[in-house]
Amino acid sequence: MSISKPLLRLGPTVAAAAALAVMPAGPAAADGISVSTTGNTVSVSTTACTQINGHWGTASLLSSGQANFSQGRQVALSGTSAGQSAAWSNVSAGTYTVIVVCSNGSTAGTQSVVVSPASSPSASPTASPSRGVMGGVGGASKDYGTVTAVAGGALVGAGVLGTVWYLRRRNTARPTHL
Repeated sequence: MSISKPLLRLGPTVAAAAALAVMPAGPAAADGISVSTTGNTVSVSTTACTQINGHWGTASLLSSGQANFSQGRQVALSGTSAGQSAAWSNVSAGTYTVIVVCSNGSTAGTQSVVVSPASSPSASPTASPSRGVMGGVGGASKDYGTVTAVAGGALVGAGVLGTVWYLRRRNTARPTHL
């Protein structure tokens, strides 16, 4: 009895899928929450909470001197069954702990976050081109590397060979009249 080729090709695919299914999830998924910062805003998202009486749960932002959930800046979670989120604005620089407690009393996760100090925009002089204005050069003024040049050359060569093949075939398909 022989094994068909489609079944032989299926083996590595099944093995790769099984390996991916066994791999552990990342740290954010293990905690059940994902925390991010943008400027002086801290936001948290989760999919671990369920809605009870119109309430998803509460998230708390604790600074370094605070020890429990009730001492932090609390915000109600909002969202849908696909995901809930909360955000704090005007957060000063420092290290904080974010705790999310669902409406059923279970803790969805705890994660630390560092808020960087806001950088003030500063004006700096721009450097002028060392070789003057390069009008008409287009993309040739930037070096894209050897790989890009080789790939471009291969495409041009393939185009030339395709054109030659087409024209030669067209000429041989027509009968020549004397």
